[in-house]
Amino acid sequence: MLRILGGRALSLFKKMGHMLMFLLNSIYYICVPPFKFRLLLKQIRFFGNKSMIVILLTGSFTGMVMALQIYHTLSKFGSEALLGPAVALSLIRELGPVLSALMVTGRAGSALTAEIGIMRISEQIDALVSMALNPMRYLIVPNIVAAIIVFPLLAAIFDVIGIYGGYVIAVKLLGLSEGTYFSQIDTFVEWKDVRIGLYKSISFGVIVSWISCYKGYFTEETGFGAEGVSRATTDAVVMSSVLILIWDYFLGSVLL
Repeated sequence: MLRILGGRALSLFKKMGHMLMFLLNSIYYICVPPFKFRLLLKQIRFFGNKSMIVILLTGSFTGMVMALQIYHTLSKFGSEALLGPAVALSLIRELGPVLSALMVTGRAGSALTAEIGIMRISEQIDALVSMALNPMRYLIVPNIVAAIIVFPLLAAIFDVIGIYGGYVIAVKLLGLSEGTYFSQIDTFVEWKDVRIGLYKSISFGVIVSWISCYKGYFTEETGFGAEGVSRATTDAVVMSSVLILIWDYFLGSVLL
């Protein structure tokens, strides 16, 4: 039993070290020219533009649900005027970065893993190596940089749409004063809260792009052929989502 547990522990640490070296190698190629700006723009569109509908829908209904639930809670204490800052702070500090990252993980992260995984099993990556082209520079670096750029922007859009979704419910449905809703947000929301959400979004972008690229690049670790790609895609989405939630807690405990 000890031998089995020790073998599994060593295998786990070896895999973690392999993933860390993959990330450090990617960071190295980000800092070393030349940089593929055309591929970067393509991946910015892939992460950002194609995820916009999902972010808009999720953000608006998240804000609506929060306003509806928080209002009934605050009404028990006679504090309905604080509905605006309650919705805004929850979105800016926590739900905006986390939910937008989870949505992009399900839409773009899974597709990215499958795309790179198919390139691996169809030997397209081996073809790049045989032509003396670095696959890291062409396949990995643009995705990581694009995610770092796009995730904070999507989180900001999510926050704004969520706040206005809460406004629709609070003012148009529940009868709260429009001036009260926005003036209290201006009073309680500080730039520190915005920076916390920004830092979280950037770190989530690194996590999602890193895990998705790694699982696709080494898809043979999970199996061969189409089955290996499907397992790698599932592992990438699950691992990215879990790491987002875990890292959100630790980052929040440090920045709070």
